[in-house]
Amino acid sequence: MQQSGAFGAARAGGAFEPLAFIQQPHTGLRIVSWLFSLVIFGCIANEGYINRPDEVEQFCVFNRNQNACNYAVGMGSLAFLSCMAFLALDAYFPQISSVKERKRAVLADVGTSAFWSFVWFVGFCFLANQWQVAKAEDNPLRSGGHGARAAITFSFFSIFTWGALTLVSLERLKRVCFEEEYEELFTQQPTHTHTHMNKHVLSECV
Repeated sequence: MQQSGAFGAARAGGAFEPLAFIQQPHTGLRIVSWLFSLVIFGCIANEGYINRPDEVEQFCVFNRNQNACNYAVGMGSLAFLSCMAFLALDAYFPQISSVKERKRAVLADVGTSAFWSFVWFVGFCFLANQWQVAKAEDNPLRSGGHGARAAITFSFFSIFTWGALTLVSLERLKRVCFEEEYEELFTQQPTHTHTHMNKHVLSECV
């Protein structure tokens, strides 16, 4: 059965359940985002640098703009690591019993997901523009085209996968905030009850 709490908060302190972990929507989105970042990184690392037949030095396939290739490789590798880190956090989350710690993790997830959605929006616009203005004489053999188009395409898809992760994380944030209020309410209630009982006993003694 799928966990209803934020990051499995309903079973905080329980053991890791692989099936429940895989069934969570944010897990699937994170794996897809991880694969997309790997594709972007791999395409540029393998096919993103070319040279003319009369040249020895290689240049970026995106209009010979080294910044475009560096952006794709750098952001792709960092997004890959970010997905791995949050997948590990998702797997560890059932072991955390503190609602405040869960809230911090969900807030970090919301911010990170929104950040990467913006990063890939910028990356898509940047790569698409540089590919559009690239000169045919700089690449007479038309090499690296498949990798460049794949990087642009998966940058575009990554905007939506990370955007969807942001929305899912916001929903989890609402649930964990409710759980925080619920916990505070019921941890304070015994204190009030105990105080009321003490007053009642004191009045009887008097």
